[in-house]
Amino acid sequence: MTEPAHEAQPAVLPGMDIPQTAAGAPARFTERFTFSGSLRHRAARGVLINAAFTVGIGLLGLVKGFILAGFLSRSDYGLWGIVVVSLSTLVWFKQAGIGDKFVQQDEPDQELAFQQAFTLELMATVACVLVILAAVPVLVWIYGLPKLVGPCLVIAATMMVAVLQAPMWIYYRRMEFGRQRALAALDPVVSFAVSIGLAAAGAGYWAFIGGFAAGACAASVAAGLASPFKLRLRFDRRAIKSYWSFSGPLLLSGGATFVLAWSAVITAKFELGLAAVGVIALADNIAAFTEQVDDLVTGSLYPAICAVRDQLGLLYESLVKSNRLALMWAVPLGFAITLFCSDLVRFGIGERWHTAIFVIEVFGAAAAINHVGFNWPSYLRALDRTWPIALATVAATAVLLTTGLPLIFVLGLRGFAIGMALQALAALIFRAYYLQQIFPGFDFIRHAARSFVPTALAAGMILLLRAVEPGGRTLVEALGELVLYIAVACAISWYLESSLVREALGLLLRRRPAAAIS
Repeated sequence: MTEPAHEAQPAVLPGMDIPQTAAGAPARFTERFTFSGSLRHRAARGVLINAAFTVGIGLLGLVKGFILAGFLSRSDYGLWGIVVVSLSTLVWFKQAGIGDKFVQQDEPDQELAFQQAFTLELMATVACVLVILAAVPVLVWIYGLPKLVGPCLVIAATMMVAVLQAPMWIYYRRMEFGRQRALAALDPVVSFAVSIGLAAAGAGYWAFIGGFAAGACAASVAAGLASPFKLRLRFDRRAIKSYWSFSGPLLLSGGATFVLAWSAVITAKFELGLAAVGVIALADNIAAFTEQVDDLVTGSLYPAICAVRDQLGLLYESLVKSNRLALMWAVPLGFAITLFCSDLVRFGIGERWHTAIFVIEVFGAAAAINHVGFNWPSYLRALDRTWPIALATVAATAVLLTTGLPLIFVLGLRGFAIGMALQALAALIFRAYYLQQIFPGFDFIRHAARSFVPTALAAGMILLLRAVEPGGRTLVEALGELVLYIAVACAISWYLESSLVREALGLLLRRRPAAAIS
């Protein structure tokens, strides 16, 4: 194994000036991509496209969560939280990585490869829908809520239709991000409109279910009609074996997450009540906004990472540079949620959510910390090494089960939040270990510390102001502090990372070269 490159390397994004159309280009590139120019330039364009879609859609989801919180009760939010967590068996199968394996593979007949993957996706979806149908009576018995039946049946039916979204994999593998994101954006946009309309009409928790179903069906129909390959079923034992070796550990990882979510929600429901589940669901929705960076960066780089997976130096460079760019956004946002959460409750969604403040504060900080090396699973998937992902998830789940759940009985929602913080710390430790295994030259602590300096200084200034300001805080004061926090964090980030940002902007704005290589 060659020693990986270090942070001083000049390239800004994935350092992949590899031609796709030039004579002598590797077969993997000519088969995967039809565009001219370098892989570096295409990845940069992907970041720009994904930034527009991901940030926009993320803001839409965040706004939807706040608007629905204004229309609906905590109990309605709690019932939706139970439905989501209870049906996360579906997410368990969806996280098996069938789409990721399709992107990673290099079969000579790509239409056949897609049809085999589509067949496996349909089989997995049918299996988990059957599990959902069998679980519905159990869920009603556990929670004592007969009204769970209707939402569960609607979601199960919707997921069968959602299999038609598989053609998005093809555009993703080709790095045709514009088409991929245009199709994917139909889901949240339609969901937003339908959910808000139903909530305003007094539909209660059905606003969540109706929006979910409408958005998923709209995106599925559009993707099925736009598929460049025929949607046919192709069963192949060899393909199943290949996908299983890749997806088996990811199933285990998803299963651990499934157990964690079920345990947390059931414990919170019976110990603290349905409203407490609503608090957890809202906190998770808010903190998840910071995770949109994952889609922005990883969504652009994964196909390129797969294409150069045998070149360790390029992989290392892409990891470091992409993380530095992502953390410039995710860390200030995550800690902004923590710093201004009480203002959000007081001046925004209402005092009835006062009990959620501590949970949201912890979730915001944990989401920021969780972005250090956040896209590490993409590199392991590209290298076809998925067992470390499973082991790290199982270990982090064990931490929450042994700390967070017992603390619920002692400290209530505060105990659960503390358990979530400990889980994030455990996940970070495992992440650092496995990244060192792949890239021996990766300085995890230095990499993380560099990204937290701007936020630490900005947050320190805000806390200092609060220590000396008189009581009776107003909305104007809160907004002024938020503007100051953003300005200080941005100024220091620019001072530390201006060369990286200028190179990134230069690459994004540069016209596509006429030659095959930039």
